Amino acid sequence: MPLRGLRRLRRCCDAGRSLLPLPLRRSSSSSSSTRPSQDSSGTALTAEEEAAAERIKSSLFKVRKGSVEDLVRSLGAECSEIRLTTGVADSLLRRFGDDWKSALGFFQWAQSRGDGYAHTPYACSRMVDLLGKMRQIDRMWDLLSEMHCRGLVTVDIVSKSIRRLAAARRWKDAIVLFDQLEDMGLERNTETMNVLLDALCKEKKIELAREVFVVLSPHITPDAYTFNIFVHGWCSMRRIDEAMWTIEEMKNKGFPPTVITYTAVIEAYCKQRKFRRVYELLDSMGSQGCHPNVITYTMIMTSLAKCERFEEALSVSDRMRSSGCEPDTLFYNSLINILGKAGHLFEASQVFRVEMPRNGVPRNLATYNTMISILCQYGRDDDALALLKEMEAQSCKPDLQTYQPLLRLFLSRRGHGDAVDHLLSELVNKSGLGLDLDTYTLLIHGLCRVGETDWAYRLYDQMVGSEIVPRRKTCELLLSETQRQNMEAYVERIRNDTISFGLCP
Repeated sequence: MPLRGLRRLRRCCDAGRSLLPLPLRRSSSSSSSTRPSQDSSGTALTAEEEAAAERIKSSLFKVRKGSVEDLVRSLGAECSEIRLTTGVADSLLRRFGDDWKSALGFFQWAQSRGDGYAHTPYACSRMVDLLGKMRQIDRMWDLLSEMHCRGLVTVDIVSKSIRRLAAARRWKDAIVLFDQLEDMGLERNTETMNVLLDALCKEKKIELAREVFVVLSPHITPDAYTFNIFVHGWCSMRRIDEAMWTIEEMKNKGFPPTVITYTAVIEAYCKQRKFRRVYELLDSMGSQGCHPNVITYTMIMTSLAKCERFEEALSVSDRMRSSGCEPDTLFYNSLINILGKAGHLFEASQVFRVEMPRNGVPRNLATYNTMISILCQYGRDDDALALLKEMEAQSCKPDLQTYQPLLRLFLSRRGHGDAVDHLLSELVNKSGLGLDLDTYTLLIHGLCRVGETDWAYRLYDQMVGSEIVPRRKTCELLLSETQRQNMEAYVERIRNDTISFGLCP
């Protein structure tokens, strides 16, 4: 496939240095390269596996301020006799949260054991994605190159890599990676082209995405999703005229606009608060036989609620029902949230407790999280905690978003340190979750507000030791509090960290 034009585009991108070229070795099995990523961490661990996971975490914690190589050596010295299973490995990689260094040290140690253990597709995908998320781009590339040599690169892994490169403003590198897909035994086809275009559009590089498309489209056939990517991209930049032009282009190529296409335009009008246009487009869709779906209605309802037009938002719910469109879990999650914000706590509870079960609509993690958040907003901590226990009975595993409103509520009250400590213990030990940047930030800021500066600093130390870079406001707040309480050793450390992290004004 002649893609010289695509290569010329690389020079037009405002990226940093390029990635090193991949080893020119094809994967020995193309079938393994197209398997979807699977996460075996969803399976409950046995008591033996849980003990192994805790042993590994303990070994990593001892040297958490060391290098990745130090972590690998520590695991080799203390955990070599552990029977490592894919369930343990996948579970640990999930529990590490944003702690990329511990995850990478564990990943490398597990891979080097030589006892027949092999990482699952989930583990490989998770590790690449985590390094990209934490802006460890060079390490991500090294790992990707190593996986390529082992024949482990899949479409899912490449997709995550391209998206993380685009998010890190490495536009050129994302294009280079796509250009080298065939060297990795994968295809440059409609699916992978759409991944690249979507990654660029999501990062507001839609003009560059169009240039790439112009080069690729003579060789790779676009589909309806390709044009929807551009419609959504233009709409996300509030350039609705270009989106409508793309819809005309889409029609000329033989792809009739779908409800997904029009919903993107409706969303753009909602963001501009042009609700008259929204209702006009809804009527136009109906006349074309392209009826709005539950996603369309949910988005309009949520947008109206953001403008605090709660009664109008609830009327959209009535309009949807009268059209014969059936509500789903996402719709009910939004409705519960709107009712709660509008001051209708009883009605929100009725939807959660009565209407959803009556209509056979399942409650998911987001449903519970929404209801817990609303209860916390009303100071109903006992009800929120009861709902947390109910999740366990329903085998609905909580995530960090489940705990955050509860932590925020107890942190707002002086003298509730024991409740915060209990929740943190449950979060880490019972739910097997690792703290991320948002949760660390919430805790440190909340503890500073209630005078628990020493505790806040210990969490800060744990955060930095896990190489999660704090936000500037967190450093400024903690520095101010430690100075106020004459904690000179802490003050000096935070100042030095602020400089090393490049967070100085």
